[in-house]
Amino acid sequence: MLTNISHVLRACAQRNGAAAVVSARTYADFTTEATFEIKKCDIHKLDEAPATQVVMTRDEGLKYYRIMQTIRRMELKADQLYKQKIIRGFCHLYDGQEACAVGIEAGINLTDHLITAYRAHGYTYTRGGTVKEIMAELTGRRGGIAKGKGGSMHMYSKNFYGGNGIVGAQVPLGAGVALACKYQGKNELSVSLYGDGAANQGQIFETYNMAALWKLPAIFVCENNRYGMGTPVERSAASTDYYKRGDYIPGLRVDGMDVLCVREATKFAADHCRAGKGPILMELQTYRYHGHSMSDPGVSYRTREEIQEVRGKSDPISLLKDRMLSNNMASVEELKEIDVSVRKEIEDAAQFATTDPEPPLEELCNHIFKNDPPMDVRSTNPWIKLKSVS
Repeated sequence: MLTNISHVLRACAQRNGAAAVVSARTYADFTTEATFEIKKCDIHKLDEAPATQVVMTRDEGLKYYRIMQTIRRMELKADQLYKQKIIRGFCHLYDGQEACAVGIEAGINLTDHLITAYRAHGYTYTRGGTVKEIMAELTGRRGGIAKGKGGSMHMYSKNFYGGNGIVGAQVPLGAGVALACKYQGKNELSVSLYGDGAANQGQIFETYNMAALWKLPAIFVCENNRYGMGTPVERSAASTDYYKRGDYIPGLRVDGMDVLCVREATKFAADHCRAGKGPILMELQTYRYHGHSMSDPGVSYRTREEIQEVRGKSDPISLLKDRMLSNNMASVEELKEIDVSVRKEIEDAAQFATTDPEPPLEELCNHIFKNDPPMDVRSTNPWIKLKSVS
């Protein structure tokens, strides 16, 4: 998949008529793997914690970098299309939190299961959706991952049970998926994600209770981005130690801005579940750069300086990039090539998402059930006859 950087740069220089000297550096010159010291997790009701010295290969680093850049650029393009009124309705962006999605995916298997809330674009991508399908879904087109009928908050793919719009309601659903995993005996697990705002929901505590009683293979993940809508966590929660909220359920508090921290914590949690020890809770301390949704400018309850400080000190993509460059795992030119490739993919997807046709009325009721024969659907108007096709 990777190309020779020196060849690409030389071709660009010749095409632009530039008199540049390009080094003949090859991939053999790079470090193939390196060991990194990462932040220690805080633990609750656990005798041991995830490792603080971890190994990352060059291939893993390049993969994480590309996926995080893709999510970042996809969200920035969604911001642009929303402001142009091409994307309508609700839209909750994920930029700033990329290390959570990428780190979790690196710590589980594609055969495992995942469900999240409405900030779902990043997970739709890591779970196998394409940029083109996601962008087309945002604009309500037939080529969208939910055929243009789900929009920003309702995307699905194999073993991914969507973004869910009701605050906290995905957590008991995720526990149901974990029950199915245990019942079927396939050594699979369920990851249920929710935000710090949803962490105060009663249904989440009810789910903790059932999951602990039944020893379900469930990882509950609180993505603590510090603001439930526009309310700081200190004003909405008597205890902001979300990783301890499970009480009798073990917990981890993780640096959610570091993809390696999230990866190692997720591997640790997955091993816990697969060993039959029951559920575990992870709090990922992260940060969103945009407001809660596109209707929220995000600077009425926090300062621009705060956002810029997080960007400057804790950005997940910059952190990974600096690690790779300082350990000779990649070159600046190589990462720039990835950036260019990602931007092109996003632009091509946006072009598709603005030209693909919208779904016709006769497809409105399709896919109500799976693998059922066509059925009549009662309309709000008795003169309109609709059918549902699986």
